[in-house]
Amino acid sequence: MTAETTTSTTFDLEMDGPSALELMSTIREFESRLPGYSEEGLIRGSTHPSVGMEAVAVGVSWALRASDSVASNHRGHAHCLAKGADAGRTLAEILGRSDGYCGGKGGSMHIGVKELGLLGTNGIVGAGIGLATGAALAAQAQGTDDVAVAYFGDGATNQGVLAEAFNLAAIWNLPVIFVCENNHFAQSATLEEMVAQPDLRRRGEAYGVPSVDVDGMDVEAVSNAAAEAVRRARSGQGPSFIVADTYRYLGHMAGDTEIYRTAEQVEQWKGRDPIARLAKKLLDSNVLDEAQLNVIAAAAVTVVDGAEEFAKASPYPDVSSAFTQVSEDNR
Repeated sequence: MTAETTTSTTFDLEMDGPSALELMSTIREFESRLPGYSEEGLIRGSTHPSVGMEAVAVGVSWALRASDSVASNHRGHAHCLAKGADAGRTLAEILGRSDGYCGGKGGSMHIGVKELGLLGTNGIVGAGIGLATGAALAAQAQGTDDVAVAYFGDGATNQGVLAEAFNLAAIWNLPVIFVCENNHFAQSATLEEMVAQPDLRRRGEAYGVPSVDVDGMDVEAVSNAAAEAVRRARSGQGPSFIVADTYRYLGHMAGDTEIYRTAEQVEQWKGRDPIARLAKKLLDSNVLDEAQLNVIAAAAVTVVDGAEEFAKASPYPDVSSAFTQVSEDNR
């Protein structure tokens, strides 16, 4: 898998499209297998697949470079993979194996990779918002032109930390990009049930943060919105807020009964599938032909097959390591 995304220029279908399709297809294959691993008892605790939401993670990451920071959330595997995390080591971490990025001690909701700027997936709703804002402050203080991204869902917009972060980022002109993946459900509650004003973009605007809505099922649209936000941040123009309209095809977590939505609604959203849309664009534009699309689809399966083999073969952490890696002085 490749995810070295060093440009913040406009998404070029011919140049960027095939690689973006490859990455989204790999993430789809990866995430689709997680409920099965959970049923097999290979995953301890909960896990939250992001099937259907691939365009947001890939589109945003396309505008980033390796030294930029990303603070993720509980549904964060796609953010990690899109930022360049190895699929095998990511899956090993989810399965609690010693070859995982955190030695198998973090699991699905605590995957951090310092060398990739991944500040961690996070089980606390909205917690990454403060972490990314802090990373942006650090970048500003150090005089780099790195940026930080905070991913969160529509449910997290009701956390107080977002208001605090919006305000500080705006008055301090911090290079942070707030990305709300509005998948229309805070676990089982709809956005309309939880807020009186469902136009989330207006929350950023209220704090003086330039804010945009974007079709989160279109990787090209997401990438272009992210590129503009990154351009502003790197040039010292401060924060941006992107509200990406998206949808998860699977339940909130593995094992979710999904009684809060209908099968018809899910099928309607699948009609906007980000992978199928990009594949059609590439086909219609004669960038790729059917045979090449099939090769990309098969390659995604091969990558995740390899990741699965690697992760399942990795041993569990030895009990003697239980108290290592818990502090800077106890590595």
